[in-house]
Amino acid sequence: MRSPLTAQDLAFLKMAIELASQHMRVRDGGPFGAVITRGADILARGWNQVPSTNDPTAHAEMTAIRAAAAVVASSQLHGCVLFTSCEPCPMCLGAAYWARLDRIVFAATRADAGAAGFQDAHIYEELAKPPRARKLPMRQALREKAVEVFSEWRRLPDKTLY
Repeated sequence: MRSPLTAQDLAFLKMAIELASQHMRVRDGGPFGAVITRGADILARGWNQVPSTNDPTAHAEMTAIRAAAAVVASSQLHGCVLFTSCEPCPMCLGAAYWARLDRIVFAATRADAGAAGFQDAHIYEELAKPPRARKLPMRQALREKAVEVFSEWRRLPDKTLY
């Protein structure tokens, strides 16, 4: 059974929602905000910056993950929680897994975002298909050459696993 949300969890979630509201109103980004914490400490805040930076990866969760990783000087965010104003899209959810976050607490759902015009259902559907069946054309070539690089990587004695 999952633990109920605490008053502190709800306070951090409200901060994420307020970030979304503030930055949307000044046209600094879309209506999404995020906060990353470790215990009672806020490591990073993020908000959607896609329109202001022309960066399609500048989602609130991504900007918060990048900032938190810089604060802890690691790509691993063990012991951290992502509070976000909306259920993460596939890209942000993938980044949360790669960052090794302990958990995610979100407010609005992806259906709520869809009703506001933010459609990512097609991405979830595409990810379930094999590469050659996706709408975005994907072709594979030079696999052997790329596998050689992986072989060299495996032999490196001082590599950083992530």
